[in-house]
Amino acid sequence: MKNPVLEINDLRTSFNIKGNYYAAVDGVSLTVHENEVVAIVGESGCGKSALANSIMGLHNLKNTKLEGLINFGNQNLLELSPARLNKIRGKDIAMIFQDPMTALNPLATIGRQIEEPMDYHLKLSATEKKNRTLELLRRVGIKNEQRVYEQYPHELSGGMRQRVVIAMALACDPVLLLADEPTTALDVTIQAQIMDLMKELQNQMKTGIILITHDLGVVAEMADRVVVMYAGEIVEIADVKELFANPLHPYTRSLLNSIPSNMEGKEKLHVIDGIVPSLQHLDREGCRFAPRIKWIPEEDHEAHTVMHEAEPNHFVRCSCYKTFYFPEDRVGENEYVATES
Repeated sequence: MKNPVLEINDLRTSFNIKGNYYAAVDGVSLTVHENEVVAIVGESGCGKSALANSIMGLHNLKNTKLEGLINFGNQNLLELSPARLNKIRGKDIAMIFQDPMTALNPLATIGRQIEEPMDYHLKLSATEKKNRTLELLRRVGIKNEQRVYEQYPHELSGGMRQRVVIAMALACDPVLLLADEPTTALDVTIQAQIMDLMKELQNQMKTGIILITHDLGVVAEMADRVVVMYAGEIVEIADVKELFANPLHPYTRSLLNSIPSNMEGKEKLHVIDGIVPSLQHLDREGCRFAPRIKWIPEEDHEAHTVMHEAEPNHFVRCSCYKTFYFPEDRVGENEYVATES
């Protein structure tokens, strides 16, 4: 087994809404190993980005309450002072943000922005910083690195800007990289190039990567393990091949069933009933996905859900996965063909 670089135990991230705190990340436990890509998937509002920002320490603590353990380098990141956290953030842990235009300073050159974390974390001369920056630009696939070094963000295409953001994240050779929807704003061709680049860099640097996405195609291509989140909780964890071949939780199966397919007999896209509940109106007792699969009897759900190891290294929340089926699989009024799990 590879060495763990990050261990999260019972993490709760709660936001203050009108005087009350509501958990957007609710009891999450997760381990990331070196040279491993862990994909976190789920609908908007499920807690993916809140989890990433908790790891990076980017929440406004005046309105946020963080509880639990985020163990990195044998220290709990939640207990560190802002000054100590700043020595880790950007050096040992780095983040690739979703929108490169908001991640980059429009008033600073590309070279200056890549060199900024080096100023804080590395003791390099001006010449050494420039040479390292040019090498980083080459590493992320920018061939005209001398010209790009002097340019501003608005002079680059979306794909080029995202490559620059990746170069910034890699500036100090982090051991853990968080990528929050790194290809959302890019066209399909550039998406594929960025994914190939991240995979290549991960193999070269042996970096642990948390990839946050809602794109299951990206997950299939990039991930080693997959974490499925719903309403602030992890509902399923499995190796990527196992998850796609044998999804268990009703939410995971619903997500996969919603993917367009050219399979014979599948004429309509599956639509998941309902929406992700808001933090204020979320029923935190029992199975949180139950309101969206109302045809499953209440007694099939656990009153207090826990994670079950259904297969080796394949964990699923709540016992409802054992009897779940899609209504369209019914044969007659009183019969159905349950989708295999």
